[in-house]
Parts: sequence; C-alpha cells; structure tokens
Amino acid sequence: MNRVTFVLGGARSGKSTYAERLIEATGLPKVYVATAQAFDAEMQTRISEHQSRRTGWQTIDAPLKLADALHSQRGKNNAVLVDCLTLWLTNLLIAEYDIPSAFHVLLGVLRSADHPVVLVSNEVGLGIVPENALARSFRDHTGRLHQMIAAEAGHVHFIAAGLPIKLKG
Repeated sequence: MNRVTFVLGGARSGKSTYAERLIEATGLPKVYVATAQAFDAEMQTRISEHQSRRTGWQTIDAPLKLADALHSQRGKNNAVLVDCLTLWLTNLLIAEYDIPSAFHVLLGVLRSADHPVVLVSNEVGLGIVPENALARSFRDHTGRLHQMIAAEAGHVHFIAAGLPIKLKG
C-alpha cells in the first residue's frame, strides 16, 4: 500500500468499512484519527457504530488538530486512518479557522508521513448548488481539499454502493 490513500464516496456508501480493511491489510498497529464531535444523540449513535467495528485500534480524537494528530504518528510504524475530512472541515468552519492554512499544514504533514495513511471523505459536490452561502462555502472548500488530497495520494478510491472504483494508483 502506498503511503497516502484517499477514499471518498457518498453517505453510507461503505467508504469507512473499505478504508478500515485497507488499514487492517497492512498488518501494522492500527490508529484511528476521529474527527467527529457528538453534538446530538444521532451523531453519538454513528460514532458508537464506528467504534464497535474497531477492536484493537488506538483512537485519537482530533476534531480540529488533524495535522498534529498525524504528525504525532511519525516514527511509530503505525497504519493511520483519518475518518473523516468533511467532518474535520465542518469543525474548522464552525470554529472559524483559516481554512487554506489548515489545508496547507495538513498537506505538509502528509508529504512527510513515514507510515501508511488512509483518509476518508464524503463527496458532496455531485448534487445541486446549495441555496445558502455557508453550504456553498463548505462544498467549495471540500472540492478544493479533495483535489489537493487526491493529487498527493498514491491511491484514490471512490466507493459507490459498497463497491470501490479505482480512480488513481
């Protein structure tokens, strides 16, 4: 497996399960970098569902400091799964972070990664143009982030109906 792999797809497409299998296939110790925050009961249920699948994984919560979490894994020979970039972006927007700077720092950490990293994200740009400025900003930032990650990644997979479609690598 190449150093950076990018897995994207729609909601409930099977992308997280596919990414988990990629990490497990490395045979390395498994680290899950979680970007979700449980703001309501439904999100807590989703988080619990993901956690129940990951026995034997170390979990690092990184709703905002994703680059720091990835950098902390340098030299440890772990396989790292980031799930997911769109939740991370949502957190950055809510916290009013400098989005381009956060993207730049993340790409720098990915370029220097010495271990396998699989990043998961939701493809949100395939639908209609959102009606409000915040939703359009989110969609546009997501599209730019996806292009940057895909350019850096050695492998890119799009998941549709649980089936991986190889886009790169």
